[in-house]
Amino acid sequence: MDAWVRFSAQSQARERLCRAAQYACSLLGHALQRHGASPELQKQIRQLEGHLSLGRKLLRLGNSADALESAKRAVHLSDVVLRFCITVSHLNRALYFACDNVLWAGKSGLAPRVDQEKWAQRSFRYYLFSLIMNLSRDAYEIRLLMEQEASACSRRPKGSAGGVPGGIETGGLGGPGTPGGGLPHLALKLRLQVLLLARVLRGHPPLLLDVVRNACDLFIPLDKLGLWRCGPGIVGLCGLLSSILSILTLIYPWLRLKP
Repeated sequence: MDAWVRFSAQSQARERLCRAAQYACSLLGHALQRHGASPELQKQIRQLEGHLSLGRKLLRLGNSADALESAKRAVHLSDVVLRFCITVSHLNRALYFACDNVLWAGKSGLAPRVDQEKWAQRSFRYYLFSLIMNLSRDAYEIRLLMEQEASACSRRPKGSAGGVPGGIETGGLGGPGTPGGGLPHLALKLRLQVLLLARVLRGHPPLLLDVVRNACDLFIPLDKLGLWRCGPGIVGLCGLLSSILSILTLIYPWLRLKP
């Protein structure tokens, strides 16, 4: 109960709840359309989705300043790759929120002459760049952790548990130069890398959560920009899943990837 009280007191939490409800409406609207629901019911679901989207934009007023502050803090990170990925991601988020604020002004009637299609395309481009930077950061951290895990495995005694991921022994196969040994060696190497990746992600839940959330979010701008048409069903499902994961990181802060 204490965790829920802390969660509900945050404006970001309310925005995430609206986001989850918005994409749930998108998914529901797609399901109703496929099953031949009445046009009136479909219209009501679309209207509810539009109201939730507009409400989210209102809750995100001022988020550009928060993103810029986060970018200023990220500039001081010691790791060059993390510094670049996180800083650029936050800068793109700041631009995305700024475009979103313009869209809110247009949709609310405060700036009726705003070209909403143009600003929506701009906002989704900045959103896409931010997600690409986030996934690049995730890939970099995964590579570092895999190297550390492989190094730790190589230092363990050969007969000890966990010396090789999954308990696979590599001594029985021929090397690439052995007749017929190249393909089995490559398959074994690939299998070891997959097992190593699974071990790393299993041992670092915040990183796994961040990878899944960013990967789900990636489908949204790809579809909106026309780069990869996924359809409202996939967009709604991915948006709902990423919203739920974001809510989890707010309820349980230890699941949030740092820095």
